[in-house]
Amino acid sequence: MVVDTLVAVIGVVGTVGLFAWTYRDATDHEVSRPLLWAAFSGGAVAVGAGLYLFASVPTTGTIMTANTGLVLYGFEREVTLEDDEPAEPGELPHK
Repeated sequence: MVVDTLVAVIGVVGTVGLFAWTYRDATDHEVSRPLLWAAFSGGAVAVGAGLYLFASVPTTGTIMTANTGLVLYGFEREVTLEDDEPAEPGELPHK
């Protein structure tokens, strides 16, 4: 009972916090559709918490579901931030 309440509180706080962070980060780095990415990353955490609380799903599936939105946003952010110029031989990128 106590663990379920704790997971529910962390799920709600995590969802709202991740939504706000993703939206702010996406607008700062000019990622297209920041509201969509924020909803996707926050929604995945909410679904993961819901699976833990209301379904008999393996813990690994719950964790994978909760992380999906943030991982996909990370890929989109990386593509947005990468340089359009080809890499120079003998130099590290972003130097």
